[in-house]
Amino acid sequence: MRNDVRDLRLAAGFSQRELAEALEVSRQTVNSIETGRYDPSLPLAIAIARHFQRSVEEIFHVD
Repeated sequence: MRNDVRDLRLAAGFSQRELAEALEVSRQTVNSIETGRYDPSLPLAIAIARHFQRSVEEIFHVD
């Protein structure tokens, strides 16, 4: 699954640590999601989408 988390985070001016704190996850989790090594749970995907005021479908793409 591809995602646009990194692009959205950078556009918003957040560091990985800042996004992690906002989502109440570790920086490593954010890094793993951005690099595609970890697919977030549905609740975390929804939290990410809400954080960036986007839909889950706009951020996460199934190849």
